[in-house]
Parts: sequence; structure tokens; C-alpha cells
Amino acid sequence: MLDVVGFALTPDDIRRIQHNLTGGVILFARNFQDRVQLMMLTAAIRAARPDILIAVDHEGGRVQRFKTDGFTRLPAMRVLGELWDRDVLDATKVATAVGFVLASELRACGIDLSFTPVLDLDFGGSSVIGDRAFHRDPRVVTLLAKSLSHGLKLAGMANCGKHFPGHGFVAGDSHLSIPLDQRSLQQIMDEDVKPYDWLGMSLSAVMPAHVIYPKVDKHSAGFSKKWLTILRDEIGFNGVIFSDDLSMAAASSAGTVLDGAKAALRAGCDVVMICNSPDKADELLAGLPVATSAASQASAARRASLMPQTKALDWGALQENAEYTNARKLTVAHVPA
Repeated sequence: MLDVVGFALTPDDIRRIQHNLTGGVILFARNFQDRVQLMMLTAAIRAARPDILIAVDHEGGRVQRFKTDGFTRLPAMRVLGELWDRDVLDATKVATAVGFVLASELRACGIDLSFTPVLDLDFGGSSVIGDRAFHRDPRVVTLLAKSLSHGLKLAGMANCGKHFPGHGFVAGDSHLSIPLDQRSLQQIMDEDVKPYDWLGMSLSAVMPAHVIYPKVDKHSAGFSKKWLTILRDEIGFNGVIFSDDLSMAAASSAGTVLDGAKAALRAGCDVVMICNSPDKADELLAGLPVATSAASQASAARRASLMPQTKALDWGALQENAEYTNARKLTVAHVPA
């Protein structure tokens, strides 16, 4: 999965998208001018590669790529956790509404997947996670994530839990450094991993953390055969595993970008992601082999399952849809001024 440079596709963007190793495109705020432009961009991506998955990090709060020209401002997930502490049932209702609004608006613009929900626990010390997390209690995280995911599903969108096994305990930002979490395997399994276990079959995809847990493995989770085997075999997760962005500073623990991609695929990732580095994307496309094994065919089937199975409402029809307008009212009512 790679990104594109700007508001419209360049010839180099099209070349990369049409490469047989490219399975997805991730969009950023720099790719958004207004809704019409965004829909033209996603249509152009689809024209270049009809079967491609178009994704975005669109969680709510400070991680929301599109915020203007009709897009609803979504609350940070901590807001839903705080609501849970006041009214459990109201919190689950609002979480479903947020998921429905998030997915409906993205799908109306030609986007298939948002990398959400964040399943990290809010230990209070992580600046990069912070209010992106629902709550400190893994039980609350699980139930709010399940409600949010139900809203996504009602709008025809899959989900992606992140950042396995947990990024909430460490203070370091993996975009800038290599965070180390010195806790034991048992401590992490008893708390951070619980949402992945409890959500079970309702998780479509998972993204591992660019965090090293030295008492478990010397490799960060996305490059760790041990961690991804725990995810597959002990937890029983059968969906898609995305690497986090290989251009992040923490990914350098595996060596070059190509080294990192190979390590992530060997460890068990289905998709490796490279963002903000077109030259490194070219390096991956040139340097990775095309796999033809039975395992790679199973991986392809998992990836295909993330594509929406229902037709999306266009933006105009969405504004007339009663489920959407009611969900939007609920969502807007819980966005802090």
C-alpha cells in the first residue's frame, strides 16, 4: 500500500498504482482540497486499478484527514470513553453513530477503509496515542470499539484494530523514534492484548505497533514472527495484517525500507505500507518478489475481503438518508467546542 503525491494523479502515481505488487492506496490531508476533487481523485485511482483498496487514517479528533466541505468533525475516541463513565448505553449508541457517519461519508467519496478503531489503552503517558484511545480499561475499549465497528459495518466498511499488541504504555512516538516497552509478555497479554482477543471475529484487519518489547522479542511487533504468531495462533485472528508505515523512524530497526518490507512479510504481514516516500515505494516495487505460493493466495483472499460488498450512497442521497442525519446529529452533539 502506497500513497499519491497531491490532488490529482501524476504519471508516476499511475505507474505505481498499476504495478502488480500494489494492492492499495492510502490518502492524506494533502490529497484533499474539497469533496469534488477528492471524488475525482478516487475515481482516477479506481480507473487506473479497478480492484485497488483505497484507505485513509480517519479516526476522529486530531487524526481526521478530511474536515471541511461537508465532512462531519468526529470526536476523539477518549470523548466516547468519558461518556461511558457517565452513561454506558449512551456511549455505545454514540460510538455506533460515529462509526456510521465516518464510514458513510468516506464511502460516498470512493474510499473503502479507514484504519480505525484504535485499541491501545490510555495509560496516560503516550503523547502519540493520548486521546486517540477510548479508555484505560480494556473491557471499555473492547465494547466501544465493537460499537464503533458496528457503525462502520452498517455503512458497508470493514475495520482495522491498531496498534497490536499495544502502543499506549510507551511515551515515545514511533514516527520519530523506536519506542521500547519493557513490560513482560504476561503483563501485555493480560491487558493490552485483551481487546484483540475479545473482539475476535469482528476484527477485519490489524495493524501492529512499531514498538519493541525486549522481554518478548528483539524485533518490533510488525517485524516479529513471535508477535504475529501470537495474533494468528493464540488469539485466532484470521483477517488482514497491515504493517505500519515503513517510512516511520521506528521502522529503521529492521534496516532499509526494503529490509523492513521483507521482514514484515516474513513475520506474517499481508500488506506492507510505505508513505511519504515515492522513491522508497519505487524501491519496494522493484525489490520485492511476486509471491505465487498457496500462502500468498490465502493472503490475497484476505485482502479482497476488505473491499466493500454493498453500493455506497452518493453524497446527495446521503444527506437525505434518515439514518445518516440522525447519526450525524448524535455525533456532532459530542464534539467538544
